[in-house]
Amino acid sequence: MRYSQTIGIRTYTFSDLRDLLAKASPGRSGDFLAGVAAATDEERMAARFCLAEVPLARFLEEPVIPYEEDEVTRLIVDGHDAGSFREIGSLTVGGFRDWLLGDGADSEALTRIAPGVTPEMAAAVSKLMRNQDLILAARKCRVVTSFRNTIGLPGRLSARLQPNHPTDDPQGIAASILDGLFYGSGDAVIGINPAGDSLPTIITLLTMVDELRRRFDIPTQSCVLTHATNTIRAIEQGAPVDLVFQSIAGTEKANAGFGIDLTLLREAWEAGRSLRRGTVGDNVMYFETGQGSALSADAHHGVDQQTCEARAYAV
Repeated sequence: MRYSQTIGIRTYTFSDLRDLLAKASPGRSGDFLAGVAAATDEERMAARFCLAEVPLARFLEEPVIPYEEDEVTRLIVDGHDAGSFREIGSLTVGGFRDWLLGDGADSEALTRIAPGVTPEMAAAVSKLMRNQDLILAARKCRVVTSFRNTIGLPGRLSARLQPNHPTDDPQGIAASILDGLFYGSGDAVIGINPAGDSLPTIITLLTMVDELRRRFDIPTQSCVLTHATNTIRAIEQGAPVDLVFQSIAGTEKANAGFGIDLTLLREAWEAGRSLRRGTVGDNVMYFETGQGSALSADAHHGVDQQTCEARAYAV
């Protein structure tokens, strides 16, 4: 479906919802490289005015990446909760922005509607919000996870301790862990970025950090940030795995560039949960996303970086 908006004597036309979302985005180098960004500030504002009038229901009718071509789209569509959406289903994107910033949209309301909000809806409304608006809306959100401790409670800040070493030397990493703990860091996770993907080295690091954690009775979780397939193999060999790490993206093709798909992620999730190592919860997956991964893999399908990033959170 085509969209258009007139500013002064000039009318701007957008070929479809994907094009409209891209043109409404703040200027980003990645979107310019992909050839999807607005050419001028005026075109960007025209796109935002137009986007504000788009009904939220339109996003359910017009996927930015076809259902038949992308498993992330299928996950989004098949997992959408029509009942949760009903509360906001009559709103436009602009109306949704006003609703989010209103007093009625408290934490309970956001939790209630969340299963009905697709990533594209979230991306769309964020394009109409200033930083202050985003902060106001975000502070109402509650995302609480738990494994060996609990993260995300109000008034608390958790930090990852990242004790890397250029040669994956266990003693050097152990020293960095102790140093970081003295600064109060590591309650989110003690997460090691290995220099290589050697499975014996990964198992050695997993064992070392687990022994250190148990020796000092540290109420946190550990992770070696290797590919999910390596972590599955480590679990099969009896390694003490707390969290399973994987980089993810918002399109099937971009995830294929990472060497993963949804089936593999489910296998990794099930493997992590099978160990039952969490004491207060079982949130075993540790995902990282990054704007630009879909562009680098030529896997963005003409979708802007902000929307691709939002879609990654569906995974």
